[in-house]
Formats: sequence, structure tokens, C-alpha cells
Amino acid sequence: MKVGIIGSGGREHSICEIIKKSNKVNQIFCFPGNAGTKNISKNVNLNLENFTEIKDFILENGIDLIIVGPEKPLVDGIVDYLEKFNIKVFGPNKTASQLEGSKIFTKKICEEFKIPTAKFQIFEKIDNAKNYLKKVNFPIVIKADNLASGKGVYICTNYNDSSNAIDEIFGGKFGKAKNVLIEEFLDGEEMSFFIISDGISFKSFGTAQDHKRVLEGDKGKNTGGMGAYSPSRLISNLLEKKIVNRIIKPTLNALKKLNTEYKGFLYAGLMIKNDDPYLIEYNVRMGDPECQTILPKLETDFIEIIKNCCEKKLEQTKIKWNKKKSLCVVLSSKGYPDKFKKNIEIKNIEKIILDNNNYLFHAGTIDKDNKILSNGGRVLNFVSLSENFSETKKNVYNNLKILNWSEGYYRRDIGFKVTD
Repeated sequence: MKVGIIGSGGREHSICEIIKKSNKVNQIFCFPGNAGTKNISKNVNLNLENFTEIKDFILENGIDLIIVGPEKPLVDGIVDYLEKFNIKVFGPNKTASQLEGSKIFTKKICEEFKIPTAKFQIFEKIDNAKNYLKKVNFPIVIKADNLASGKGVYICTNYNDSSNAIDEIFGGKFGKAKNVLIEEFLDGEEMSFFIISDGISFKSFGTAQDHKRVLEGDKGKNTGGMGAYSPSRLISNLLEKKIVNRIIKPTLNALKKLNTEYKGFLYAGLMIKNDDPYLIEYNVRMGDPECQTILPKLETDFIEIIKNCCEKKLEQTKIKWNKKKSLCVVLSSKGYPDKFKKNIEIKNIEKIILDNNNYLFHAGTIDKDNKILSNGGRVLNFVSLSENFSETKKNVYNNLKILNWSEGYYRRDIGFKVTD
């Protein structure tokens, strides 16, 4: 079986690593991939916005299954396009992908179907949004409506910060913005909850706790994610039932009323307050770095799960997990999420201890002249699994110490709520 993976980050490298274990897969393609995927797949530099170019390559090379990693191609409708040519593709269609593509689309579903979420207001004009700020109780949350790579969210404690956030969003920092969303601030603890769906049925696909802020102590600017651990310390059978019944099922029912179905991963970003879940946002793919944290715990053949999803046979698929604790730390370029340098060589990778419990997933890297160079803000993901979080943390930070990349930055407190 030939499998193609769209994307170039740590999420896509981890998907590559896990599916290469399957005896059903004999060749993997990555579009465009990175320096890590190059060792286990054929990296193909295609324009991800040119669906015709992608389709032609898939058909010419007889690729049997496509897995879409990042959100933008999904929101732009790549699934709908490829399926017109009878290409088997894993991911939600364009309508369903609005759950991430438009925060306002999701909020309106929450309002109609009584899904617990923060109270909100939508504004089309800067002046109206700023006038509203004069009436609110701080802190508040301000969000760009459109895709923002996990960074279009501001938690503001005063009028000036809020006003600047609105200026940045309407000023095009995250692309053209027609609307801004202003929400009440929910005081609780965040959790990531994942499901996988074939459009008919769905199954839980793990939990994680993400660390979005760039600085230790969960301070500083929001990033795409500086690390994560799985499972979440908050999850319980009772809480999972609440999440499924109050949030997941009503959302999938809402999509059915829009004459669409959900196929793929659905990632619910939640706030847990007094043991009750509130929806913060949806992502229509696996999270990054949560994917890197969760997938190594999977014991079932991953490609079998994906294939069965595409064939609407998920119900008969048993998904097994090991009981180990997993922790991921992201090594980023100094200066991220603001300005940072690229094309800096990373040495000592061959010295890192890697085995069935210790992984290194490339994110922002390229291979040039047989050297591995940095090529993004988040550069490498260090993952470890063991019987307890303290051991996983020790293993991860030991590997970071071995790498000793002077141009990198990483948080030293990932998983601080579950480790010593």
C-alpha cells in the first residue's frame, strides 16, 4: 500500500514514523516533508495550494491513501477536490472544516445546540469592538475569526491590550479579517480531547495537556505549542461522558443538519471548570505537538484505523493503547514566536538516544548538503514514554542536553503539574 501525507511539521513526521511500522505500507510520500521524514519517506516538494498538482502526482504514482496533516488544505477544500477523482483521503470536507476555519461558525453552532462555551460577541467594525471594551469585566479573550496557526488568541487584562489586539487582527496580522470575536474569560484548566470519526460513528482518540505559552510558568505569548503530555491529568470516565454528550455528539449532529458528515480527527480544546467541560475551540486535525505525544501510545495498526475510517468501518475497529505516560518538549528557534533565524545547522542528532520509548520528531528542519538545518520556529520534538511522568520528563530533558543546540530554546517545565 502507498500512503501520502500532506504537511511538513512534527505532526506529519510522527504520523510517518507510526505508519511505517505497519506491514500494510510499502511506500510513504510526504508533501513536502522535512529532514526527518526524508529518512523514511519520499519527500515531494509540491505547492499545497495547487490541488491539481497534488492530484496529478497522486494518480501518476498510484498512491492508495492520503492523510492530510495541517488545517489550511482542509479548510480550503482539498478533501472535496480529491474525492472527485476517487482518491481515498482522510480528513473532513470543506463544510465540516469550518469548525476550525471560522470560530464564529463554531460559536453559532454552540449557541443553537446549547453546547457549553464562553459567552461571546461578534464585531465587524473596529469602533464597535472598542466601544464594547469599555463595558466588559477584564480579563477577556479576543480571537481572530480565521485560521491563525494557533496564535490568533489574546488574553487581555486591560483596555489598552485589548485595543491593540483588535488593531492587530483587523490590521491583517492573521490574514484578512472580517470579524473579531470577544469572549468572556473562563477560569479553569485547559485540556485537549480527541476523537476519530468515519462520518457514521466515532471513537475517542486520547487526551493531552498542551503548553501554549512560550515562557515557563505558562507565561508569555501564545505559540503553536511548546510541549504536551498525555493522558491529561484531568480525564476521568465521568468527565469523558460529559464531553461526549454535551459537546462532541451535539456538534456532529449539527453538521448532519447541515447535510454534511465528519470524517477525520476532531480536536476539542476544552476548559475544565468545576469538573464541567466548556468548548474553547475546535481543530479539524490532530494537534501539534499533541499528535507527537499521543501516537506513540497507540498499539493498534494506525493505517488500519485510517483505512477503516475512509471505508466507514470504524465501528468494527478496536483501538488499543498502552498505559504509559507520554511527554513531549518542543525545541524552538531562539526568538520564536517573534523573529528568529533560519538555516542554522543542528549537530549531535546522531547522539540522541532513540528506541521504542524515546522519539525525535522533526518539525522546522531541512536537509541541505547532508546537513540538518533549522527551517522554522518550532524545530524538533523530543518525546518519551515510561510508566510515570517523572521518568519521561527525565528522559526527554536528557536528550535535549545531549543535543545541546545553542541556537534553540525550550521550556524546562513541561508537565510541571504531573511531575516532581
